[in-house]
Amino acid sequence: MAWELVEIAHLRPHEHIRPQRVEEMYQKIYTNNYFHKPLLVDRPTMTILDGHHRYNASLRLGLTSVPAIVVDYLEDESISVEAWHPQKRHSVSKQDVLAAAIGSKLMPPKSSRHAISTAMPQLQVPLSKLRSMASKCSEACVRYTA
Repeated sequence: MAWELVEIAHLRPHEHIRPQRVEEMYQKIYTNNYFHKPLLVDRPTMTILDGHHRYNASLRLGLTSVPAIVVDYLEDESISVEAWHPQKRHSVSKQDVLAAAIGSKLMPPKSSRHAISTAMPQLQVPLSKLRSMASKCSEACVRYTA
């Protein structure tokens, strides 16, 4: 599956995070010195669909770009969304997710659970590479395949 670097400044979260989980993610990325899993992002709106804690850890690390799988969320039928337990499974829609990001009224942490029919690649993108490539990036600057 192809991934690309995206500028963090263009990304829009749709839900709040759990600070303890951000701290854990920060420690994992910092200690390993590489980014291990791409975010899942909607191309038209740059909404983060999956990876809010990685995104916030990246902000803390001072990164200006991150690896992401960028999709057309509304059109891509291989991506589905449902609510995490104990919420009712179908209580959240793709439109709800985008509306939260665009309107800046974020959903509670873990409100949406996205599934994609293809496996997300595991990465080992060194932080030094992310930092050195950041100055060369536009919205979607470099494509890679896993």
